[in-house]
This record gives sequence, structure tokens and C-alpha cells, in this order.
Amino acid sequence: MRIQGIRRVLEELFHSRIMRPDDANIAGNVHGGTILKMIEEAGAIISTRHCNSQSGEKCVAALARVERTDFLSPMSIGEVGHVSAEISYTSKHSVEVQVNVMAENILTGANRLTNRATLWYVPLSLTNVGKIIAVPPIQYGKPEQEEEGRKRYENQKLERLETKQRNGEYFMPVVSQNQYTVGYSQSSLIHLVGPSDCTLHGYVHGGVTMKLMDEVAGIVAARHCKTNIVTASVDAINFHRKIQKGCIITVSGRMTFTSNKSMEIEVFVDVDMLVGDNQERYRAVSAFFTYVSLSKDAKPLPVPQLVLETEEEKKRFEEGKGRYLQTKAKRQMNTQSLTQQ
Repeated sequence: MRIQGIRRVLEELFHSRIMRPDDANIAGNVHGGTILKMIEEAGAIISTRHCNSQSGEKCVAALARVERTDFLSPMSIGEVGHVSAEISYTSKHSVEVQVNVMAENILTGANRLTNRATLWYVPLSLTNVGKIIAVPPIQYGKPEQEEEGRKRYENQKLERLETKQRNGEYFMPVVSQNQYTVGYSQSSLIHLVGPSDCTLHGYVHGGVTMKLMDEVAGIVAARHCKTNIVTASVDAINFHRKIQKGCIITVSGRMTFTSNKSMEIEVFVDVDMLVGDNQERYRAVSAFFTYVSLSKDAKPLPVPQLVLETEEEKKRFEEGKGRYLQTKAKRQMNTQSLTQQ
């Protein structure tokens, strides 16, 4: 019984902290990037604990992918953010972690769910960063839980491969004075990777990267709308290659699609090596962020429609429209299934 209790602690994690003024975005709520960083930290801790739970070579869990993450409710400054993480599936070399974020009003005691996320981690040896360590298996309550997890594992592997294959594009800055065009709102941020950004391996924390990506996506959305904006969701974030300490990363974002109430922003992270023999630029991370426009009273506002100037922009718009309609259909199906229960 004692061993089972220890195993359960390794497979679950709870973390809380109060939200401070320096966590706020321009709308006065907690920055979406801060929430993403908290989610990733929880996932990294529980995955690393689990992968080191058996005797053998010590390792650190590295973030490989974040599934779609919805921002269900904004978190306010002064509230307490409670992050809970649980390992839901393990393959031979990867760990799936489910994370929930709750917001607590400590004056009233009221709690509400603000975020759900699924993350995938890969354990890397502490002494040989290129070596992937075997993951200890977990025990499932029901046989179907393992089978469902295996299906999720195979699906994310396929999606990562598809994303990597279309990930060779580098877009050049396009300056446009025409409002509501892609070039008008397109934005970039350049960041030198320092020690505080990195893991024990000397590679960037996934949460640091996600926060920078959210900041750039927010700038694009704010330039397009000229209003308060908030993160509504993040599509799957794929971490294609590691980012080493001392590199320069360029985080670039561009508007790809607008509906009446939301905007999709594509974000890339490209890496330039400052030292070493290999100074080739490479794509490290890619994702799609969805934002909504808000009034001063935090009420949804109509989004100005994106003005398309090139055939490539029209193609990206149609692809974004497809993702939007697919997500909308899934949401409606989930709502119907909940009402039928």
C-alpha cells in the first residue's frame, strides 16, 4: 500500500500561487503566456519525477507537444491559480500529462475552471542530451484507458510529422500601411536565450517559449483590432527542435484568418546559433493562437475582417477557415453530448 501511495503522488501534482500585478496583460487580466508557462512547469515537474522514479540513468523531461488549449475563463489579479497535473498515458519514450487550472477568489472562496491542457514530454539523459530514456509504465484503472491513450499517442505522432513536413517556410517582414492587411499587423520579437530561460540541460524551457509566442500573437491581434484582446485558445504547439542557451530566437506572428468574433495568428520560432560550427537558422516551434477582441467592459467586439492581398494569403485564410469550422463543429458536438447526459 505504501508503494502504491508513493506511485500515486508521482503521477499527480498540485501547485498554487497568487496572481500579481506583473502577471497582468493590458486588459487587466492574467497574461495568457503566464498561464501557459504555469501549465508547462507543472507538466515538466510531474514528467521528470515519474521518469526518475525507477533506478537508472537520470533524466529531465523535455516538452515535445502541447495539444489544443482553451482559455475557458480569464483569471484576475489577486486570485489564486491552482494548477493540477496528472499523467494519463505513457509510451516507451513519451509521457502524456493532463493539466487543469482553477482560479480561486480568496475573498469569497469561489472556484472556477479556467484552462485545460494536454502535453507530451520526452525524457532526455542528463549526461547525454541526445539520448532518450525509457519511460516507466503507469498502471491504468481500466484496460480501455490504455487503448484510448495509445490512440491519442498515435494521432499526435502523425500530426507532428505532418506539421514538420510543411514547416520549412520562412516569411520575410512585409511592411504595409494598409490597415487590416497581413503586413500591417505582422510582428516579430528577438530574444537572446540566457541561463534563466533554460533547463538543467542548458536548453530553453517550453513555458518560456510559449510565453514569448503568446506575447507576439497578442501584439499582432492588438495591432489589427486596436482594442483590448485576450487569448481564447492555442492550437497544438509542436516543438520540432531544442533551443540552446546563447542562441538568438526570432518569434514571428502573422494574421491568417478572421471570423466575426475571433482571429487566428500563426506564430513561428526560428533560431540562430551565435557560436559553434553550425550557424544555420532552423525552425524550432510553430503554433496557431486564437484571440478575441474586447471592449473596456470586457464584452466581445466584432473583429475587423482581414484584407487579403496575395494568393498565398488567400490560401492561408481558407486553411484557417477550415480549422475554425472544424473546431466549431467539435465544440457543438461536445455541448450536445453534455446536454444529453
